Amino acid sequence: MTGLDHVVERTVTIAARRATVFRYFTDSERFAAWWGTGSTIDPRPGGAVRIRYPNGVEAGGEVVEIASPERIVFTFGYESGQPVPTGGSRVTMTFEETAAGTLVRLRHELPTAAARDAHVQGWRYQLAVFANVAALDAHAGAAALADRFFAVWAERDEARRRAGLAAIATEDLAFRDAHSCTAGLDDLVAHVGASQRFLPGLVLARQGEARQCQGTVLVGWAAKGPDGAVKARGTNVFELAPDGRIARVTGFWG
Repeated sequence: MTGLDHVVERTVTIAARRATVFRYFTDSERFAAWWGTGSTIDPRPGGAVRIRYPNGVEAGGEVVEIASPERIVFTFGYESGQPVPTGGSRVTMTFEETAAGTLVRLRHELPTAAARDAHVQGWRYQLAVFANVAALDAHAGAAALADRFFAVWAERDEARRRAGLAAIATEDLAFRDAHSCTAGLDDLVAHVGASQRFLPGLVLARQGEARQCQGTVLVGWAAKGPDGAVKARGTNVFELAPDGRIARVTGFWG
């Protein structure tokens, strides 16, 4: 395809592993989850790409190249013919594993400057939707993960406390709040043990739903004493590693 001299380029890091991210181009149900209900993709060279936006606008093209999980190229345009006709531009997306997740690089080649400019905000928005949908998929168990983190604070046995944290968190887990500044599992295990001596019988529990955005999870909590009375409340922000484990926790009291 020639004459596509006007380019939109954008990158986004998604808090999920590359295999999880790429399956949104090999599974029509997932493809539709970030484009719109009714969107489909046939993941082979020459396969149809059909997009139906939530507002009813329809677009499409075909797969030119696919190399799972590293790269996909497809043509793109609108059934209305504006600002480019069906298949009238070319989109290349590559996927790279990083410590933070998957680095997605987008290159959209278009025939005119006006068509290019019309897609800048669209891709800014659409890639953000993609990042959220894929991260929510990768971290579907985030609420249960938070519950297990809070349960560790009531575990009296040091070995079981460490095993509990090791099952859900990275070895270099960082924990920060008004009374904590720990680095690594061993430091947090010792800190929890010391807290139990000062506040015996205190139990932490999640309050309400866990709210998630691109691998960051916001969770309310309450701390109850042995008598069942609430002694403190707060909010924890969990930052998750691409493999789903907890990498960092920041806590806010009150």
